[in-house]
Amino acid sequence: MTTTCCPTEDDLAAARDLRHQLHSAPELSSNEAETARIVAQKIREAGADVVMTDLGGHGVAAIFDGADRGPSIMIRAELDALPITEQTGVAHRSTVDGVGHLCGHDGHMAILYALARRLGRDRPARGRVILLFQPAEESGEGAAALLEDPQFRSLAPDRIVSLHNYPGFEIGHAILDEGPIATAATGMLVRLQGRAAHASQPEDGISPRLALVRLMQSLPALGSQAAFPDDEFALVTVARVLMGETAFGVAPGEGEIRATLRTMRDAKMDRLIDRARAEATAAAEEGGLGLEISYHEIFAACDNAPEAVADLRAALDDLGVPHTTEGQPWRPAEDFGRLGEIAPAAMLFLGSGLDQPPLHDPRYDFPDELIGHGARIFARVVDRALA
Repeated sequence: MTTTCCPTEDDLAAARDLRHQLHSAPELSSNEAETARIVAQKIREAGADVVMTDLGGHGVAAIFDGADRGPSIMIRAELDALPITEQTGVAHRSTVDGVGHLCGHDGHMAILYALARRLGRDRPARGRVILLFQPAEESGEGAAALLEDPQFRSLAPDRIVSLHNYPGFEIGHAILDEGPIATAATGMLVRLQGRAAHASQPEDGISPRLALVRLMQSLPALGSQAAFPDDEFALVTVARVLMGETAFGVAPGEGEIRATLRTMRDAKMDRLIDRARAEATAAAEEGGLGLEISYHEIFAACDNAPEAVADLRAALDDLGVPHTTEGQPWRPAEDFGRLGEIAPAAMLFLGSGLDQPPLHDPRYDFPDELIGHGARIFARVVDRALA
């Protein structure tokens, strides 16, 4: 086994600079063209043997070949940012109105870049390392798009590993477990169509008001009494309600409600969707309203495969990194689960500080210190698997 696993201080400094560059110019899901271009350029400069672009949209994959034939290890990061206005005040803060890297994807990309620089100098003894930069994670569309892309399918990894930063845990401490690690989630958009009327004569119209009131109560009531993370856990969260026009003189004739459905298992999600659709149909029929239902930001449940967990756990033990199963699974969804369809896959969570704001908070900024922790862990995974 090679003993040169660790990226150098120069690698980490370059990775920090890249993170700051990406953080200041965030791009939303499915619009990560410039982010992907920068990443591809940096990885080429690091010495990748092959760089593939436009995978499943703007996805990038960089391949580092070993000297002999052997297994393929894929390590995944994400390209996209969030539609949230940043409030960190840091020098490298977002320059894009209403968009920010507030989930740490900039840090995940920086970790893979630090690893790429090390791999460019010191190839694995055998097999190959594939660094994947996935598009559209936040929208739940990226993994599915990758799986539909023949170029991506041709990579055929034997293992897939990833990490996500986790505020509330000591920086650099790892959280890892087998089995369920993130929920399935589906965004449900219900549109109700009636007939507007003059505000002085609302009886002449057909209002969605009562139907929306009913759904604001009945949809959350579909959640189960089972405590998280029981397999029967189910949660429905009303995310937004709209009705009518921005005019005092008009009684509303249309409205919409957006709800997020969340379960531990995909099969439970199918049943929850059926029940939610039945509630929406009944509310529309009772109110004499037209109905349109659509589904968005669909995330599959995410499970860690035991063999991939074993790879990560062995790397943590080699490095003396403290690790626990506490905090697993977590309630948020994660667009990593579908990648487990092509190879045993596992995600490691890495503490980003006890006093860090939560993910998706306008004040969140990925700590630069964590880049080295992540890069060293992935480098050890590579060294153990491909020595």
